[in-house]
Amino acid sequence: MARKTDAEKAVGIRRAEARDVAFVIALDKKITGIEKPDYWHDMFERYGANRQDERFFLIAEMNGALEGFIIGETRAWEFGSPPCGWVFAIQVWPGKRLKGVGAQLFEALCDCFRAAGVTTVRTMIARDNTSVLSFFRSCGLMAGPFIELEAPLRDSGP
Repeated sequence: MARKTDAEKAVGIRRAEARDVAFVIALDKKITGIEKPDYWHDMFERYGANRQDERFFLIAEMNGALEGFIIGETRAWEFGSPPCGWVFAIQVWPGKRLKGVGAQLFEALCDCFRAAGVTTVRTMIARDNTSVLSFFRSCGLMAGPFIELEAPLRDSGP
C-alpha cells in the first residue's frame, strides 16, 4: 500500500454546508471563467441539503482551507441499467491538483455510493477534456457499456 504524503494526510472530506457555496462559486469561476451563483446555490439545495442518503455534495479541506469539491448521486434503472453512482462535478483548486485531493474526494464519494448499496460508478466528460479524462482513468474508470447520443434541437417554429 502506498504511503500518504503529509498533504494527503491533512485533507479532510466532509459534507458541504451552506457556508461552502461561496467557495464553490469562486473555485468554479477561477476554473471556468464564468460566475454561476444561482446554479451553485441550487446544486447545494438539491445535493447538499436534501436526500442525503442518495445525493452527495462533498468538500475537501486542508489545514482549514477549502481545496475542492465533488458532487454525485445514486441513480437507478435509467435505460434498463442497474442502480449506480454518478459523478457529475469535481473541481480542485489549481494549486492543489496532483496532490491527492481529487483522488480522495473521488474515493470518499465512492464510499458514499457503496453505503447506498451500489457497486458501479459512472461519469460523463467531453472527449477533448484530456486532463479530466486522465484523472478519472487514474481512478480506475474506463469506457462503459453505454454510448452517449445527442442532437441539436431544431426550432419548431410557428
